[in-house]
This record gives sequence, structure tokens and C-alpha cells, in this order.
Amino acid sequence: GLQKYIPEVMPLFAPNVNSFRRIRPNHSAPANIEWSHDNRSCGLRVPAGGRAARRVENRLPGADANPYLAMAGSLLCGYLGVEEKLSRSPEASGNAYRSKSTLPKTMEEALDRFAACSPVRELLGEDFFQTYLRVKSVELDLFQSVVTSWERDHLLLKV
Repeated sequence: GLQKYIPEVMPLFAPNVNSFRRIRPNHSAPANIEWSHDNRSCGLRVPAGGRAARRVENRLPGADANPYLAMAGSLLCGYLGVEEKLSRSPEASGNAYRSKSTLPKTMEEALDRFAACSPVRELLGEDFFQTYLRVKSVELDLFQSVVTSWERDHLLLKV
């Protein structure tokens, strides 16, 4: 469930336009939905430990994510996986940054995928889902209306 639905709930894990800048291969943060034991290049990690300490570490939520929403998103993905009887992919080995990521690359893509996912909408509840989607869409529109210093320096002044 985590591997299938994490791309759909990325707005809960990467809540700002800037969040997507860290989700790039070979930049410490995971950029994929691969899983492995003790492999920090994977988005989903099963740390070594005894039976009582066994867990899946979802490494995709950033420090800017609301921890309650990140936990809700992780639980929601896991629940959907159990309900749909989904199987995990084979364990990744080596550098998982080489894996073809299915994560959204931008906030716009993340919001489109979030909006199109009926099971996520149903479990989060229509009121929360619509409110969160509207807030993040307005934030994205406001961001896109700003001319950045990079655009001024690299486009306006060199044309």
C-alpha cells in the first residue's frame, strides 16, 4: 500500500513548493518508493532490529510536513494496501537512487495525483480533502504568480 499510494499522498509529505527541491537522486533525501533493510537510498526502510523493534520507516515526509498529516498519510497507504491485498516489490539492493521514481516531481503534479485518487479522498473525508486541496492549490497559484530573483537574473537581464 505504501508503494502504490505514497505518490498520491505526497502533498501530505511534501506540503510546499520548495519541498520538491529535496526529492532528487543522490541528495540525502529519498527520491523513490523502493524498500530495503538498512538502505538509506530507499524511501521505505526496514531498520535492523528484533521482532519487537520491527517497523517500516517512511523516509519521504520532510521536516516541513505536519507530523499528524504525515502519519495519517502513511497509515492510510498501509491500510489501503491491506484492504487491496497488495504485495510489495522485491527488496532493492545497492543504490536505490538509480531506481525510476514514480514520485511527483512538482507540487502541481502532486496535487493533480492527490485530486484524482478516490480511495484517498474517501478515507481522508470529503471536507478535509477539499479544504486541503484548495489551500495547497491557492498556495501554488500564489507562488507561480511571483517573478523570482533567478528569473530576473537569468531571463530578464540576459534577454
